[in-house]
Amino acid sequence: MAKRLVYLDNAASTAVRPEVRDAMLPLLGSDGFGNPSSAHGFGRTARAAVEEAKRTIAAALGAEPNQIIFTSGGTEGDNLAVVGAALASRARGGPFHVAVSAVEHKAVLAAAQFATQLGGAATILPVSASGIVEEAALDAALAAGVAVVSVMWVNNEVGTVQPIARIAARCREAGVIFHCDAVQAFGKVPVSVRDSGCTLLTISGHKLGAPKGIGALVVRDRRAVAPIVHGGGQQFGLRPGTENVPGIVALAKAVELAAAEQQALATRLASLRDDLERRILAIVPDAVINAWQAPRAPHISNVSIPGTDSEAMLMHLDLAGIACSSGSACTTGMVEPSHVLTAMGVPAELAAGALRFSFGRGNTPEDVDAVIEAFPRIVEKVRALSAVLHR
Repeated sequence: MAKRLVYLDNAASTAVRPEVRDAMLPLLGSDGFGNPSSAHGFGRTARAAVEEAKRTIAAALGAEPNQIIFTSGGTEGDNLAVVGAALASRARGGPFHVAVSAVEHKAVLAAAQFATQLGGAATILPVSASGIVEEAALDAALAAGVAVVSVMWVNNEVGTVQPIARIAARCREAGVIFHCDAVQAFGKVPVSVRDSGCTLLTISGHKLGAPKGIGALVVRDRRAVAPIVHGGGQQFGLRPGTENVPGIVALAKAVELAAAEQQALATRLASLRDDLERRILAIVPDAVINAWQAPRAPHISNVSIPGTDSEAMLMHLDLAGIACSSGSACTTGMVEPSHVLTAMGVPAELAAGALRFSFGRGNTPEDVDAVIEAFPRIVEKVRALSAVLHR
C-alpha cells in the first residue's frame, strides 16, 4: 500500500489550480502569444487579456484597474514598494529613510538594508511577544520622518494578523506612504486596499493556486514609487518589460477564485489548524503554540517542540510522508533561529525546535490524523538523538 503523502506547506507554495491552468493555456497557444505592446491583432489580443485581468484583480482587492502593476512575485513587489518609495521620496527632496517591522519577510528586510547601501537609513520596528508591531515605536519613526513604512498583513511564519487599518491611518496622518505585504493574507483573511487605507500592497500568485513567477503590486499613487527596473516604459514605467501575459491571466483567475472562496475556506482551515494544535498539545504537553495569544490567520500554525531541532524533525516527518517547514521557505537551510521568533522574544531553544504547518484548500481532517499518528514516535526519536548529541 502506497504511503499517504500529506502536504502542509501551503504558505510556501500551492499547486496550480485546474481552473487557473485552463484559463492560461489559450495564452500559450497560437492565438495568444503576441506581445501586448504590439499594435497588430496578435498584440491587441494579448493586451485585451492583460486589461481584463487588471479589472478582475482590482475588483477583488478593492482597487482600480490602473493601480495594478504586475511583477514576478512577492519579492519583486516588496522591493519595488520599499526601495521605490524611498527613491521617490529622495527625488522629491524628502527623507531617504524606511521603517519596517522586525518580523517582515526577508524580501522587505533585505530591501530596507539595500536602501541603506544606497545612502539611506532604515528603522526596524520592534514587535510584542505575539508579533504585533509596537505602535509607540511606529509613532516615533513617523515623528522622526520616514519615506515609507512597510508592515505585513499576515506573518508568513506564525500567522499573526497586524492591525493594518490602524497602522495605515497613523501613516496617512503623518503623510507617510504605507506598504503592506499581503502575500499570506489575501484569500485567507478579508483584504481591501480601499478599506485598509494602504498606498501600496503586494500579492503573489503561487500562494493562491497560480504558477510561480507572477504577482502584483497595487500602487494607488504613482508618485509614491520610482522604478527600480528601467526599460521600455510598460506599466506606466513603474515596472517596464514585456508583460507575462499567461501568468497575468492565471493570477487573475486565482485571485477571483480566492476572493470568492475566502470566507468558507478560512472557516475550514481554522478548524483543521485548531484540531492539529489541540491534538499536538495532548500528546506533547510541553509543546508551545507560537503567537497563540494574537489574532492569527486561519492557515498557519507554528509549534515549538522542546528538546528537538526543526531540521531533524522535518527530515523524519518527510520520511513519514509529511511535508511542512521550519518557517519561511526562503530561509530553508539556514541554521540560525527564525528572525521572526527571535524578534518575538521566543527563547533560542524553543525557536530551534519550531515547525510551521500551513494548510490549503486541498487539506482534509485525514491529513491531521496522519500527522498525529506519526508525531509521537518522531518526537521521541528526535529527542533521544538530541539528548545523545548534547550529553
